[in-house]
Amino acid sequence: MTKPDDTIRVLIPLKVRKKNGRPKILPPSDYLPSEDQTQDPHVLRAIGRAWGWRRRMEAGEFATIQELAEAVGLAERHVSRQLRLAYLAPEVLKRITCGREASAVSLYDLCFLAGEAWWEQVDRVLEHSKP
Repeated sequence: MTKPDDTIRVLIPLKVRKKNGRPKILPPSDYLPSEDQTQDPHVLRAIGRAWGWRRRMEAGEFATIQELAEAVGLAERHVSRQLRLAYLAPEVLKRITCGREASAVSLYDLCFLAGEAWWEQVDRVLEHSKP
């Protein structure tokens, strides 16, 4: 039993970062995730949404990104940025959606990565996933 004036200090080596606008607790750098690690559901949902938007635009349902943004009730800038996910390289999509290792590339970075050539995208994703 401790006395009221005793102090117990517990140190947990974690970092808190914002991911998709929400605080996320990151494990220590030497932490090895288990094999059943799955991908970030936010990233998977954003990719699926981007492909749906792309199909709707290609079908002629919307002529501009502004029309699409108004229809889905989101800011045009947000829709424009996330729509880029529908243009990721097939190898990058395969690694993100089917890979067993968690992606080290954030959703924000993936949106800007889509503007690069496919081979550069693959190189950047591989570079980020190295320990």
